[in-house]
Amino acid sequence: MNAVVSPVTDDLLRQYDLSGPRYTSYPSTDRFVEAFVAEDYAQALGQRRVGPSARALPLSLYIHIPFCESLCYFCACNKVITKHHEKADEYLRYLAREVELHTARIGTCQPVSQLHLGGGSPTFLNDVELRALMAMLKRNFSFAPGGKYAIEIDPRTIDASRLDTFAELGFNRLSFGVQDFDPAVQKAVHRVQPAEQVFSLVAEARARGFESINVDLMYGLPMQSPESFDRTLAQVVALKPDRIALYAYTHLPERFKPQRRINIQELPAGAAKIAMLSRSLAAFMGAGYVYVGIDHFALPDDALAVAKRQGRLHRNFQGYSTQPDCDLIALGVSSIGRIGATYSQNAKTLEEYYDALDQGNFPVVRGLALSRDDLVRRAVIMALMCQGHVQFESIELAYLIDFRSYFVNEMESLQPLSEQGLVVLEEGGIQVTTKGWFFVRAVAMVFDRYLQTDRTRARFSKII
Repeated sequence: MNAVVSPVTDDLLRQYDLSGPRYTSYPSTDRFVEAFVAEDYAQALGQRRVGPSARALPLSLYIHIPFCESLCYFCACNKVITKHHEKADEYLRYLAREVELHTARIGTCQPVSQLHLGGGSPTFLNDVELRALMAMLKRNFSFAPGGKYAIEIDPRTIDASRLDTFAELGFNRLSFGVQDFDPAVQKAVHRVQPAEQVFSLVAEARARGFESINVDLMYGLPMQSPESFDRTLAQVVALKPDRIALYAYTHLPERFKPQRRINIQELPAGAAKIAMLSRSLAAFMGAGYVYVGIDHFALPDDALAVAKRQGRLHRNFQGYSTQPDCDLIALGVSSIGRIGATYSQNAKTLEEYYDALDQGNFPVVRGLALSRDDLVRRAVIMALMCQGHVQFESIELAYLIDFRSYFVNEMESLQPLSEQGLVVLEEGGIQVTTKGWFFVRAVAMVFDRYLQTDRTRARFSKII
């Protein structure tokens, strides 16, 4: 694979080897404040019940299952490492309490068209526990036919019979955590899972008719090289999942304790990471995948690729989605949700999470009520991130502003990106070019008011 050519130049990749928000929300989660408390969240839920969105748009649900049996050294997720499965029973009881607090505010049988079980490792739950969780959710919410119901999978924790359970419970989308197929890399990050195991599980999943199968990959891990990652790329192309998520590893051991176990001497240099990214773009697009945007690739007939072609992409805390913009109820420790013009995050430790629910309170510990300026900028940033195009008139009519006057500094800042061919500044709008789509986070960052006053971006991931 050494002769492949990336659709963008290595010079541009190096120039935009920058850190920045992923814009699963705007403002980004680092702007949440502790002044936003459980009472604010309860009020937002109450407004939803009586507001026009009460039944106009189905809800999305996110459930965080924090437990893992073993520690992956690269992990930056909120997790609890344990082999004591009785902890899951206790956690599910508290999840049920949290759901009861929600239904007391918004009523039962609210329609749901999207469910995502994340973690941690949701497949830490055994079949009995998963059935209990889904039964509890279905008693309280109305799951729409044809919705998108996904579960993240640690291949080390399941077999073919468990796939039958997932299908029985209504899951139609699976996401396999792979990261890298190279045995040396797997050993270095403490996540050993033979490629044959993943290939077998994906084949079994296809035989059961799951609607979409995703594979997560990561470049920049210890012991990786462009040549070793080429082999993983070839294996993933042969596996041919419907979707691929390709993430850059960000080494922040001061923030994420598991990363302190990684030998910094084994991390690939910046030039090697750029080469891995360049080869990945060429390999996947050469194999027929569509670059959906921000780490995501999909086969042309996948719903995500179709939505991109038709200008129907949306974005939420789980990334790109085909579902319309809607309220997201997030359940479980550390979960992040959105109700109306507010964002909220639950307590990050089990102790705090349980304590709040024991007191009959929502476990929300921080969040944000969006200002008018936040809403204007969110509309612009999400239009760029999802459609790659902003029409001035639509923003002006929705928010009663003059776009060019309101964003006079931002329009000036777009000039260098225009000169590089990343955007076209039209009379009535901004168009992200085909080349610019690979750097769309850089375009969106121009409109991020918080970044203009805070240039400390080390806490963010790389923008491509």
